Amino acid sequence: MPTAAELIVASLVAHGIDRLFCVPGESYLALLDALHGRPDIDTVVCRHEAGAGFMALADARLTGRPGVACVSRGPGASNAAIAVHTAQQDAVPLILLIGQVAAADLRRDSFQEIDYACMFGGIAKWVAEVADPSRIPETILRGLQVAMTGLPGPVVIALPEDVLAARIDAEPVHPQALVRAAPHPEDVATLRAWLAAAERPLVLAGSSLDRRGGREALLSFAESWEVPTVVSFRRQDLFSNAHRLYAGDMGLSNPASQMAILRDADLLLVLGARLSDITTQGWTFPQLVRPEMRLAHVHPDSAVIGTHFATDLAIASDPRTLIEMLGPPASARSGDRAAWIDRLKAEQRRIAAPRRFEVVDGVPFESVVEIVGRHLPEDAIVTVDAGTFGAPVYRIMPFRPPQRLLAPISGAMGFGVPAAIAAALRHPERPVICFVGDGGFLMTGNELALCGERKLSLKVILSENRSYASIRVQQEKHYPGRVVGTDFAVPDFDLVASAFGFEARRIRAQDELGLLTEILPRPGLHFVTVETSLKAVLPQGPDALREGDRRQE
Repeated sequence: MPTAAELIVASLVAHGIDRLFCVPGESYLALLDALHGRPDIDTVVCRHEAGAGFMALADARLTGRPGVACVSRGPGASNAAIAVHTAQQDAVPLILLIGQVAAADLRRDSFQEIDYACMFGGIAKWVAEVADPSRIPETILRGLQVAMTGLPGPVVIALPEDVLAARIDAEPVHPQALVRAAPHPEDVATLRAWLAAAERPLVLAGSSLDRRGGREALLSFAESWEVPTVVSFRRQDLFSNAHRLYAGDMGLSNPASQMAILRDADLLLVLGARLSDITTQGWTFPQLVRPEMRLAHVHPDSAVIGTHFATDLAIASDPRTLIEMLGPPASARSGDRAAWIDRLKAEQRRIAAPRRFEVVDGVPFESVVEIVGRHLPEDAIVTVDAGTFGAPVYRIMPFRPPQRLLAPISGAMGFGVPAAIAAALRHPERPVICFVGDGGFLMTGNELALCGERKLSLKVILSENRSYASIRVQQEKHYPGRVVGTDFAVPDFDLVASAFGFEARRIRAQDELGLLTEILPRPGLHFVTVETSLKAVLPQGPDALREGDRRQE
């Protein structure tokens, strides 16, 4: 008979999960043993549980399958909590397996014991603790189903060490059908009529289209119905930014001029996005609670529809299913939307135009992003950490599928480097570029040790301004001239990168930016430190606020 741990591993493999990320711990030794000698699942050993969790999230984004992270009890689980929160905010399926104290010691305040239902109950979709080995199969089955159904998210499973080692008479859990909801035909007919009649329709596309076939379905729909499209927060890779129907993204603080145009829409069709505070510009677009335009909200999770904004059409469905049922328009439109499309596109292009800065304290990071964007390989994967350096990536970098953007919707610092490593592991044939600040790198940069170990190819572009700059922007806005806690010292990143086996280079002035075009096409490990201007992001006003990331803390 297999051990419970062996059954868990076999069940993960049966679900197509071929990689997991971990920091080893004595509380799940049986699970580590179950991974020994298995060629069908890759065990990636990380240097910190936050790094393991972030890697699992990035891998899930790239595969469409749940990312899996394994950590030990107490401190290990606490370190991994940031990944659980990020998975919940980002709507990414995650399975966090935690080694737990022996079943007989539960709720005795044992060494490193935590009640994980209390700890994670507010951010995980489901938390389970298995005290009976016979419950392992149904727990794994439910965990995988919950993580993937409706709005994807994190599942936490605590596994007592003696339960993992116990032998059970059971078969591995195989995939079951995911729960799917389909639109009612009457709703499809209504939406077809609204789309045909609308003079100024607008699509807001979100994370539910970040699936296999989602981007293609969105493009086909937008083109056939002639509907301009904006994307939700940090989802720029859903739609070619150069397309005439691409109207921009809903960022942290969109310009008033753009929002004035968007509010002229007479039909807002939300496809697979949550109407969160950022996506709605602080609950102002559309207006609460009765939108100024017709609102049709399509999302596979009915719980996120109609929670803040009154919808005229509420459809609990995968947006791809709805798009298939809608089909193309019955006939050519009698009205002309060209003027509406052109207004939106002109504003998007204005916003995306690179700016020029007169600064002497370093290189404006926007200049770095502009060059990388112009020379970005067509199949590149770009990972972005949280911070002011990331704002121009979202604003001016012209993403187009199959290029991918992996950025933390939650604004979690430390995401960039682990995500890049996971991407390089998953797609060694594709260029991977990581944008990270000095603050974020000092949180999880130690995961670069995996690059030499796994012989990866990766480019890291680090913004060095010796500041938690996104917080500094807000500090200067609310408490001008009273700087405290936002400046810090940094090590010699050239030496750090070299120690990890990277070719380290440094950019000190704008006339050295040509280095970027030199290294982008090259394979191997490259690390570029850019001495970045802080003044370029500190001036007050709407542009400065857009540079910030208020969700970074």
